[in-house]
Amino acid sequence: MDSKTQERINAWLSSAYDEETRNEIKKLQQQNPADLEDAFYKELEFGTGGLRGIMGVGTNRMNRYTVGMATQGYANYLKQSFKEVKVAIAHDSRNHSREFAEITANIFAANDIKVYLFESLRPTPELSFAIRYFGCQGGVVCTASHNPKEYNGYKAYWDDGAQLVPPHDKNVINEVEKIKSIEDVKWSKVPSTGGDLPTGQAGLGEAITIIGKEIDEKYIEMVKSLSVYPDVCVARHDLKIVYTPIHGTGIMVVPQVLKRYGFDNVHIVEEQATPDGNFPTVNYPNPEERETMSIGLQKAKELDADILLGTDPDGDRVGIGVKNHKNEWVLMNGNQTALLAFNYMIEARKAKGIAQPNDMVIKTIVTTDMIDVIAKQNAISCYNVLTGFKWIAELIKEKEGKENYVIGGEESFGLMIGDKVRDKDAESAVAIICEMTAYEKNKGRKLFDKLIDLYVQYGLYKEDLISITKKGMNGAKEIADMMEGYRSNPPQKINGLEVIQLLDYQNQTDVNLKSGESKKITLPKSNVLQFILADGSKISARPSGTEPKIKFYFSVNTKLDNVSDFDAKEKELNEKIAAIISDMKLRN
Repeated sequence: MDSKTQERINAWLSSAYDEETRNEIKKLQQQNPADLEDAFYKELEFGTGGLRGIMGVGTNRMNRYTVGMATQGYANYLKQSFKEVKVAIAHDSRNHSREFAEITANIFAANDIKVYLFESLRPTPELSFAIRYFGCQGGVVCTASHNPKEYNGYKAYWDDGAQLVPPHDKNVINEVEKIKSIEDVKWSKVPSTGGDLPTGQAGLGEAITIIGKEIDEKYIEMVKSLSVYPDVCVARHDLKIVYTPIHGTGIMVVPQVLKRYGFDNVHIVEEQATPDGNFPTVNYPNPEERETMSIGLQKAKELDADILLGTDPDGDRVGIGVKNHKNEWVLMNGNQTALLAFNYMIEARKAKGIAQPNDMVIKTIVTTDMIDVIAKQNAISCYNVLTGFKWIAELIKEKEGKENYVIGGEESFGLMIGDKVRDKDAESAVAIICEMTAYEKNKGRKLFDKLIDLYVQYGLYKEDLISITKKGMNGAKEIADMMEGYRSNPPQKINGLEVIQLLDYQNQTDVNLKSGESKKITLPKSNVLQFILADGSKISARPSGTEPKIKFYFSVNTKLDNVSDFDAKEKELNEKIAAIISDMKLRN
């Protein structure tokens, strides 16, 4: 153990820290010194999105002290940036989320910042909505999204209801890094008792306003206003819907949203209905995972439902299950859900006569290019931004008054419909997905039938994703070395096909490897590489910004002449992706 790590441990053993924390450190010293070293070998990084990490004692963990120091730094920057500051604060169902939210509220209040604190857990998109509704300058939601139960996090927001973008992200990081010890924090209560504050009574009287059902109602009204064909929802009110909140915040709003849309045949997965930070029925509370959706899938089969939907713990991602062309239940991937939703908002608005000549849609650079094709053929502007909904929100702000934003999304099960929320919003996504399911059922069709029709019309696109996790102190270096290897010595061929184009978003270069011609990428710098093959296949490599992993995205496509060829063509594309993965040696 190096001297700096030991120095941090010694500081946390001082009387400035509560007895429970000191006892836990002593226990680790005796029983698990390796875990103790990992908890203190560095300070938990406040990244461009905030904090995320394993809960526990230590400078490299999520706890009341690291949350408090981050909040003080963020409060300092907000006060530098605005004359008067208001913030909204929400939290999910994770263990300690309420404690962290109340500590955050108290510190803001102690810094003479007006606080709107939700009375209990609420979805992340409702926090974004509340920031805009109250005219706040910032906000925080305490959540680790879809991470395992050991994790928690802290997402920081700006005055537009979006997560931080330049220059504010780096400026907040700088202010947080200036907070060197817990003595620099304006605690309104002794931090060791921060978690003991009664729910709904956190802090300094008038400085903190508790909010709840009145904001739920405004938010639900907004979601209802997104409906394109409300009459179809009423006509198909008996659409058989199975919904699971996966022990998270969606239970607070989704059932009410579906009822407001007119759907009255909604079946909640009871085993996963109760908010619980231990996520007892799943290993990984992520609707992208088949295991996570398995209980809901079984219920959907038993009921012969029309659709299954699941939202993650903080209610910003949605996964769906449908019956395919063989009448078998399948889980859609994020790209399929996104292209269906984008197409519906484009197609239905046009059919309804409410499309605008300046309509635009926004997707991320790793989301299916099929959306670009759909938009182009419908004469709709489609913009590509870096991964993360903050970049979608930033472009909306840039285009306000010039272009009309309709929908945005990314492959990681996120959609943002309309501009009243500036982060991914599973609650509105659930509503619109159910509406488009009703829309197709009104024609005597399943949602999957529509998907195949789109493949025939625009081309069959197939995507896949691999995440490689590198844990511990050496994990970050291994990922950095992997990216540097690809960047300095890019492959000349992948799966026997020539790599004809290399897009390096860190160096902001788009290089034609055949001609040597180079163009500048105008998006902000980001550690992403994309390889374009001679047949149009695309491979993207991107280290995660919130987890110790590197993600590889694969996209291949082919022409689909008719519905009957779907299975054969899909198999062909699956085999192509498998061959690319094998050639790149990304699986053991």
